[in-house]
Amino acid sequence: MSELVALGKAGAAIRSANAEGRAAVVGYLPAGFPSYDGALDGLKALVDGGADVIELGLPYSDPVMDGVTIQRATEIALAGGVRTRDVLSTVEKIAAYSDVPVLVMTYWNPIERYGVDRFAADFAGVGGAGLITPDLIPDEGAEWIAAADKHELDKVFLVSPSSTDARIAMTTAACRGFVYATAVMGVTGARDKPSELAAPLVARVKAATELPVGVGLGISNGDQAAGMGAFADAVIVGAALVRALGDGGAAGVRALTEDLAAGVRREPRAPAER
Repeated sequence: MSELVALGKAGAAIRSANAEGRAAVVGYLPAGFPSYDGALDGLKALVDGGADVIELGLPYSDPVMDGVTIQRATEIALAGGVRTRDVLSTVEKIAAYSDVPVLVMTYWNPIERYGVDRFAADFAGVGGAGLITPDLIPDEGAEWIAAADKHELDKVFLVSPSSTDARIAMTTAACRGFVYATAVMGVTGARDKPSELAAPLVARVKAATELPVGVGLGISNGDQAAGMGAFADAVIVGAALVRALGDGGAAGVRALTEDLAAGVRREPRAPAER
């Protein structure tokens, strides 16, 4: 298996950033917020502002992991009529706009309802890179793992500070692309100070895998991205970007993304081993 296939599209993009001596920026926005076209404009602003990987949210009626900012945005998207087919068409348009890999962050129920292999085939067909599945653990993900492998899609599972070393080893072994390390215990949302649990968690994950490790939950500005990027391979930003889109439109997203991109370049770090 070639290194590119082993890393997946998102992992390759992250390692490309790491080779420059910096962490990658992974930016999240939900499809359909504040409207279908407004979301597209925001996603293009992410690309233009310097994001290395895009995390596109699939709006869902019971987003148990998400905080108030993202919950409200997905409620607006659902009220506007956005459904899974609209998420796929959004992926297709962004994939045509740039080469930045597009991952979809989704709870499992919509994928199961759509049909797992059917979704994987349709998603790969529009240029999608893979899924981040916050409520699906590898032990219960055999159907998705098989479909993702069949269509060469990234499989990004989550680990947390409460994960045992055995759970981290099992989870990372099932991943392709990168490993999503949740830096706080709780729901998503920008915070004044990133969790002190992040660095020890990243060290534990890196001991178990050679895949890139991305840290999410709580990062909201370039200063925090700089600090997190000193030890994480990627910094994942969601709620702050959603708020920027709601308050300032695409221009707000681009300004924040540029701040994040500058932040991870502020303190050069040793390129990751390949």
